[in-house]
Amino acid sequence: MNAMVQSTTATTRSRLPRAEREQQVLDIAHAAFAEHGYGAVTMDEVAAAAGVTKPLLYAYFGNKERLYLACMERSGEAMLSAVGAAVASASSPAEALREGLKAFFAFVDGDRDAWRVLFDETLPAGGELTRSVSVYRDRLLALVAQTQLALIPEHNRERAATEVEALSNALLGASEALARWWLRTGAMPPADAAELLVATVEPGLQARAALSALPGPEPASDAPSNRHQGAP
Repeated sequence: MNAMVQSTTATTRSRLPRAEREQQVLDIAHAAFAEHGYGAVTMDEVAAAAGVTKPLLYAYFGNKERLYLACMERSGEAMLSAVGAAVASASSPAEALREGLKAFFAFVDGDRDAWRVLFDETLPAGGELTRSVSVYRDRLLALVAQTQLALIPEHNRERAATEVEALSNALLGASEALARWWLRTGAMPPADAAELLVATVEPGLQARAALSALPGPEPASDAPSNRHQGAP
C-alpha cells in the first residue's frame, strides 16, 4: 500500500508544471538543509524525498551548491524584508535599533528554518556559498547603517559614517550570537532577547546621536591670528 501511495505521489508530482515542481523541490530541500546542515544533505536524498529523479534535480538546479543558494536566497530576502519594513518608519536611531532588533528576533522565531539556512555554520569556507552569505550580511548591514545615517543631521553624516559602520557591524555580530544562544537554550521569549540587547546598547547609541546632532566644526579662517599681527 505504501508503495502504491508513493507511486501515486510521484505520478502526481510528475504532472506538475515545472515552476510548481521546482518550488516543491525547494520546499523539501530547504527543510532538509535547515534540519541537517549543508554537509549532511545529499542530492540523492532530496530527489527521493521530492519524488523526482536525480538527473531531473540536476537539470533544475545544476548541483547541490546551486540548490542551496536557491534556498538561501529565499531566506535572505525574507529576512531583509522583515527588518527593512520594521525600520522604515523609525524617527530616531534608538527607535530604528529597537524596531529592527525586534523584527530580527521575530523573524528568527517565526521562521527558524530560514535562519538555519542563512546562518549555517557547517558551510564550507570560501567559495560561492560563503560569498553569498556575505552578500546578505552586507545588505543587512547597509540597511542598518543607512537607516542610522538618515537620522543624523546632514552636515554631520560624513563625519559619522565610519562610526555608524562600526556600530552596525558590532550590532549584527551581537544579534547573531544572541540569536544562536536563544535558539539553543530557549531561556527567554524572543522579544525579551531583543529588549536585552536594546537595553545594553541603546544608552551609548543615544549618546552618540546627541553628539552627532551638534554643529560641525567651524571652517578654518584665512585671517591671520592676533599674535602674528605686526610681525615683519
